[in-house]
Amino acid sequence: MAEELLRIENLSTSFRISGELYAAVDDVSLTVNKNEILAIVGESGSGKSALAFSIMGLHTRAHIQGAIHYKGQNLTALSPTELNRLRGNEISMIFQDPLSALNPLMMIGEQIEEVLLLHESSQTTRSNKSKKHRKLRAIELLQKVGIPQPEYAYGQYPHELSGGMRQRVVIAIAIANQPKLLIADEPTTALDVTIQLQILELIRRLKEDMNAGIILITHDLGVVAEMADRVAVMYAGQIVEIASIHALMTKAKHPYTRSLMSSLPTASEGKTRLHVIHGLVPSLKHLPRQGCRFRSRIPWIDETAHEVNPRLHEVEPGHYVRCSCYKNFHFLNHREEE
Repeated sequence: MAEELLRIENLSTSFRISGELYAAVDDVSLTVNKNEILAIVGESGSGKSALAFSIMGLHTRAHIQGAIHYKGQNLTALSPTELNRLRGNEISMIFQDPLSALNPLMMIGEQIEEVLLLHESSQTTRSNKSKKHRKLRAIELLQKVGIPQPEYAYGQYPHELSGGMRQRVVIAIAIANQPKLLIADEPTTALDVTIQLQILELIRRLKEDMNAGIILITHDLGVVAEMADRVAVMYAGQIVEIASIHALMTKAKHPYTRSLMSSLPTASEGKTRLHVIHGLVPSLKHLPRQGCRFRSRIPWIDETAHEVNPRLHEVEPGHYVRCSCYKNFHFLNHREEE
């Protein structure tokens, strides 16, 4: 039986715009288990990164409601000091842009040692012997994430490394203290395909080595298919579908999920046109707060097919879908489009 590591309950993260609060993450509930990769997928602006930063407690001006339980303690109720003991130690994050995540004025080895030093349990361990141990551990981590000549890379600066190597350094920092929960926010953005595969394989190995729970944030359904055990699909701040990877790939229900999957190019000879999702993700300020948030992008579906107050419904064990509109959804044929 899966062992629960993280439970998010009715989480809302709101930001103030022109004096009013607007929720970028709206009433989200999720669980993450040990030794599991939960993928969170959706377009840019759907709230994926806002959710990740909420878990890490990195929002400085957001209004947060709800609970984030990690091993039984509510992270939203912890003091900054208590959060700092967890961040980079038991809970860690791989940031999207490694160049901005790394300090350009510090050598690579120093940046890895910094997170090791921060979480040393007592002042007595902070000795010259400990400093030597930290350097060896930093080199070991660089080797673990596949950086060639780790002793040499230890003394380099971020600008001296390629994008793929910098991303490996960010991963080395994230796993330095063997976290139990790892959040990877678009870890392969702007990397070429070969490097992407190497980074994803590295993350998969780390999950197995550390028995960690991993939240993988991405907009790439190809990555989801290769990596995830379960998937949560986000749209306009809400979770619209949750399912195992097999159920999602074979029996996706929500119109948004099906539209995303139909937008992917395939090798099928019968498919000559890519599906285009009508419209755009609404801005945070103009987000509809009542009814189905996806209804404006499927205007050919009758209004009566949507719920007034859409909730997640369990359509099969472990498979949840928001709003009943999925029952009436169909793709437009060529004649209807014209």
